[in-house]
Amino acid sequence: MSGMAQQLTTTCCIAGGGPAGMMLGLLLARSGVSVMVLEKHGDFFRDFRGDTIHPSTLTVLNELGLLDAFLKLPHQKVDRLTGKFGDDTLPIANFKWLKVVAPYVAMIPQWDFLAFLADHARRYPNFRLEMSTAAQSLLEESGRIVGVHAVSPSGPVDIRAALTVGADGRHSTIRESAGLAVEDLGAPMDVFWFHLTRLPTDTTESTGRFDRGQIAVMINRDSYWQCGFVIAKGSAAAIRAKGLEAFRAALAKALPIARYGRADELKSWDDIKLLTVTVDRLKTWHRAGLLMIGDAAHAMSPVGGIGINLAIQDAVAAANILARPLATGTLTEADLAAVQTRRMWPTRLTQALQIAIQRNVIGKALTTDKPFRAPWLLRTMLAAPGLRTIPTRLIGLGVRPEHVTRPGP
Repeated sequence: MSGMAQQLTTTCCIAGGGPAGMMLGLLLARSGVSVMVLEKHGDFFRDFRGDTIHPSTLTVLNELGLLDAFLKLPHQKVDRLTGKFGDDTLPIANFKWLKVVAPYVAMIPQWDFLAFLADHARRYPNFRLEMSTAAQSLLEESGRIVGVHAVSPSGPVDIRAALTVGADGRHSTIRESAGLAVEDLGAPMDVFWFHLTRLPTDTTESTGRFDRGQIAVMINRDSYWQCGFVIAKGSAAAIRAKGLEAFRAALAKALPIARYGRADELKSWDDIKLLTVTVDRLKTWHRAGLLMIGDAAHAMSPVGGIGINLAIQDAVAAANILARPLATGTLTEADLAAVQTRRMWPTRLTQALQIAIQRNVIGKALTTDKPFRAPWLLRTMLAAPGLRTIPTRLIGLGVRPEHVTRPGP
């Protein structure tokens, strides 16, 4: 089949048009590298993807000269996060403390963010975005990855490239085709995601509620609440079997906004999407001619909503390290290893923190039948002036925020 495929050539072929893939495509094109991004869907419209653009990513957009244009898109600004632990309310993060150009989280549908990146990337003649084109397997010669075999609307196509990047998410086809070893770190929960109408009389504050046997999140999206109801790992089928009315009742108990009939807006299980939580990472992110980034290299927990922003940091680091050797034709596997070295430490530390929260907060809240309080360490940290900025920095900027170092045209 591959012998009958259309033949295309580029310097860098990126499989996956998500945040990591689109940002890397834009940055490489801006640096003069010929780049092709393959997106298997015909559009970017996917509901209940992460919609949180954190200060670290807003800083990158500012360094690219794109922040003002981005902020013209409809969005909501979240400058603080609170957590309700039983009867206690704790200030988890106050982004106003950050000394950055945009000290807030911008809430925007991910499809708008991806379309924005694509529109600006297309301004470079060396950028090409192929929609409805699914990478299916890797092309390999003498132990080196030399491109991908894909299926497009016009039929099979082989794209040969000096570098192939797998940015196709936590269920990565490229990762599977490459045979890279995955370390599963575990997660005790899954999440039901849904929308509820936001009334003018509602609070404006986005918050998470932790109580015995229940955890719920509500994020202010102006005209509606984006809500998450956390459940024990693998329990979705049993919850559905109890019926929608029982779920609405549990939801009304966990979220005050769901009371007084508002939970009735959920007419069927089709209105409630299941996010199966996975936390894993590759032991090695690269082979000769191949690099994995974003969720394809390390699937993150939804704790902190930082997955998109960590993927963006991967893309920035990759562009900073790889743009020159790609442009000069001198790319080696040592360059790819340098990207993993740069990003592995923040990945490990971030996942370790997420797992600690999963075990000590989320897991305990889901399983206890006693009144629930925030862990002593968290309460102490948030009360101490010298320590309370730590969660803000971790959520807003990450462990090692990356900055654009390659000049534009």
